[in-house]
Amino acid sequence: MPQRQRYLFVCVNRRPDGTPKGSCAQRSAVEIHAALKDGLKDRGLAKTEVRACTSSCLDVCWAGPVIAVEPDGYFYGRVTLEDVPELLESLANGTRVERLVLPSNDFDEKTAAPPLPAPKSKPAEGQEP
Repeated sequence: MPQRQRYLFVCVNRRPDGTPKGSCAQRSAVEIHAALKDGLKDRGLAKTEVRACTSSCLDVCWAGPVIAVEPDGYFYGRVTLEDVPELLESLANGTRVERLVLPSNDFDEKTAAPPLPAPKSKPAEGQEP
């Protein structure tokens, strides 16, 4: 297996419900990771170009879901499932999705932009919302 050009470390850390800064897993990071893996495989990039890996906490929880892009040394933040096609396209083209790249102020919780809300949990089957 050749070394890939790029590794995506997708934080899938989960904190207990109600934790003030939340967690990437509560904001659909597990599903984002799965969609990235599937998309990279479908585009033929997974075996040679890009590997999507899971990661524990990357220390910018308030900006989650977060993806560290290495060896390029930048982070994507506030990523949603809807962003995955654009991310895949940029990876295929060797570019970045600039609107998702975290600026330096996002690495300090006090100066960071607001977090994404956690998705509303769906009621169990047969229960009222």
